[in-house]
Amino acid sequence: MPVASSSSPLLIAALDAGSNAIRAVVARASSATEIRELASARWPVRLGHGVFARKQLDSRTMNRAVETFWKFRNLLDRYDVSKYCAVATSAVREAVNRDSLISRIRRETGVELTAIDASEEGRLARVAVFSVATSQFAPRAIVDLGGGSLEISFLRGRKVIQAMCLPLGAVRLMETYDLADSFTPNAFARLRRHVVSVLKSHGRAASLPGRRAVVACGGNAEALARLAPGPRVAGFNTLNLSRLDERLWEIVRLDAEDRMAAFGVRRDRAEVIGVAAVVLAALGEWLGASQFVVPAVGVREGILHDLAAAHFGPASANDERAEALRQQARRFAARMHSDAAHCEQVRRLAAQLFDQLAPLHGLAPGQRVSLEMGALLHDVGRVVNARAHHKHGEYLVRNADIPGLGKHQQAMVACLVRYHAKATPAPHHRLYRSLAPAERQRLRQLAALLQIAVALDSGDTQSVRRVEVRIQKDVVRMRMFAPPEAFIDFRDLRRKARLFEKEFGVGVRFDRGRWVERAGRAGEQPPVSRRPTALPRRSAA
Repeated sequence: MPVASSSSPLLIAALDAGSNAIRAVVARASSATEIRELASARWPVRLGHGVFARKQLDSRTMNRAVETFWKFRNLLDRYDVSKYCAVATSAVREAVNRDSLISRIRRETGVELTAIDASEEGRLARVAVFSVATSQFAPRAIVDLGGGSLEISFLRGRKVIQAMCLPLGAVRLMETYDLADSFTPNAFARLRRHVVSVLKSHGRAASLPGRRAVVACGGNAEALARLAPGPRVAGFNTLNLSRLDERLWEIVRLDAEDRMAAFGVRRDRAEVIGVAAVVLAALGEWLGASQFVVPAVGVREGILHDLAAAHFGPASANDERAEALRQQARRFAARMHSDAAHCEQVRRLAAQLFDQLAPLHGLAPGQRVSLEMGALLHDVGRVVNARAHHKHGEYLVRNADIPGLGKHQQAMVACLVRYHAKATPAPHHRLYRSLAPAERQRLRQLAALLQIAVALDSGDTQSVRRVEVRIQKDVVRMRMFAPPEAFIDFRDLRRKARLFEKEFGVGVRFDRGRWVERAGRAGEQPPVSRRPTALPRRSAA
């Protein structure tokens, strides 16, 4: 048995050196899918300044970039980051002297920067969008408007059927047409004709039937969604294109100072937002879309998910079918009047345990979906009788019509509902007896995880924000992080851990992690002060 789990929580960071600004984020990954942001930063270094006309980064811009990468290095050190990835997009990849900048950053700061091509930039944006997509939010196209380029991916499910990279970035067009301040009517018409011409030169947009979502990524899309909001979709903001078209002249006629005051944006955003509004309005018309869904994710989030997947293994439990099953379980639980917040908390904790304990249990990633469904449905039997709700719950789930759930998996989930409390599977239980011996073992292991997850929220308070697991030779240590006033029933936890200890042949020890509230983010540990001597260098996400 390993001394320490390779699936322990991991501190990761991502940096996106875009054409308008450099953005970074630090996060804690507890699994391939559980990623929690700890800190973020944005530095208004316009790497695209002059590049698209002269194809060269000037010395002043390079100096500012190096200073910014020192700040990023300090961020990595402050949070004791284990793995990071820093990428540069249009401006750097098009500059003839990009190698000089990359070498200087490596030499002076120790940070490895990689200039990625347009296809990789588009892929990272898709990874980020897919990480938040649900069955209620299935994108048919993803557009990513940056400072140097516009990436468009047309999708069938999660398969790319067509991808394109167009020279319609906001900084590129702003400098080409000298449009940092207010537009004249002629300048406005000239820019719009150019954007429409470039779009039409690539033929007609792929068909977007029905109400399938068009997703827009990028800081300009996020800012414009606040100026021309539409109805929220699956919890995400949207950019209403009719409303944007109505406000278009109001946006572009103002100079940068007036945009800052009127729209509450920074100067670098104020300078490009008019151009971005024209591009997105024309793009919406070309696509035949009435709105863009704006999930506020992009290249950085895609990098984080790549880093987490590289460490924990691919998140096969996060595919489209798995999310559809989770949504069906939530709907059925709602019809049975289950406590949604409690069940979601148990699901989240069970998933954390499954992922971090993977070296111990060795279960296939697909088993995680059954565990999550068991967590979401574990209380449905209370609608019949609270005292024997585990038995009633098994009956309800076993006979439920849950679209997409096969009979075999339905039996596993129903058994998990039966054994989510303190009950131990017994050979005389009919449904359990119907399973093959290997399946019974898998069920007992999943039930052991579920019983601990349920005990972690025994008061239905959702107080335990996360669990960190360390696997040692003869013991598994579980550390819980919750506010100091939150009650954790250690006696119940030890009782619920008995099945786990029996199945895996190890002891379980529970303790409480130190709770710190910092900079408006509760529940995170303070940065570690020690300074790493060498960070792992990654050349690609």
